[in-house]
Amino acid sequence: MKNEQLPSIKVVSKNDEQTISGTWFRGKHCNFYPSKKEFGDENFFNDYILKGFRPIKPFIDKNKKIIAFGSCFASHVSEYLVKKKYSVFYKQLGQNSHIIRYGEGMANTFTVLEQLLWAFENKDIEKNTWYYSPSKTLRNDEEMRKETLNALRQVDVFIITIGLSEVWYNKITNQVFWKAIPISQYDEKKHGFKLSTVEENTDNLNNIYKIIKENLPSSKIIFTLSPIPLVATFRDQSCITANAVSKSILRVAIDNIINMHKSKNDIFYFPSYEITNYYFTDPFEIDNRHLKEENIIKIMNLFESNYCIDN
Repeated sequence: MKNEQLPSIKVVSKNDEQTISGTWFRGKHCNFYPSKKEFGDENFFNDYILKGFRPIKPFIDKNKKIIAFGSCFASHVSEYLVKKKYSVFYKQLGQNSHIIRYGEGMANTFTVLEQLLWAFENKDIEKNTWYYSPSKTLRNDEEMRKETLNALRQVDVFIITIGLSEVWYNKITNQVFWKAIPISQYDEKKHGFKLSTVEENTDNLNNIYKIIKENLPSSKIIFTLSPIPLVATFRDQSCITANAVSKSILRVAIDNIINMHKSKNDIFYFPSYEITNYYFTDPFEIDNRHLKEENIIKIMNLFESNYCIDN
């Protein structure tokens, strides 16, 4: 092969033109990072963020039963869809199930999987371990399990938002807690902290997918990564760097599970995290954690236009 310079390549888009080296083989799919000139274009989201993740066609109509749970971002999803008159299981509708009333507190994959195993397979759970707040422990008795199971059996679309890979757990049973452990209950010999791995979270997400599809074969699952950063890290480093690691672990795990089952057309990823962090110039309120209302609306408008029929 002759060792000679190949011509440069011009990458032309609607709003920009860039010249790049033509010496590298770039495969069948080569999607370039947008320049600042692309921001603001009407097709920006479809071309640079949603590409590769949009469903073939919208599938959520106002008769479909929807549940959104996981991180606190799930409450924004539910509130928006309720206002738009979609059929959402939501805490304000008086549903007596933890996954509905307190679903925004189940921010790690271990907790989501535990809820599903408990409801569908009657997995034994140690009592008084579901700490929703330092002063509130939630029931896990048989009556509550049956109510949760009854609600889940009606669901057509699961929207699961994951937010945490840093977790507190029981060293003896390996049970992972929803959030943390109340000071009054903490026992150094019994309780521990860890940063969960990509492999652990991939396995959890895969098992979440399997248990939902085994019990509800026609259901569809949409995963999202919460764009809301950690309020604090329990690692000995800055919260900003810890947040980057935490979100990266979860994003890779979600990517793994989407790629495992993508051909089945029943599992999806909605990039709320990427929209927030790579498009908005000022996404959060003054606390730098809570999304501004106008940005929540923009994110959910994009969700509705791509996933919902009756928008």
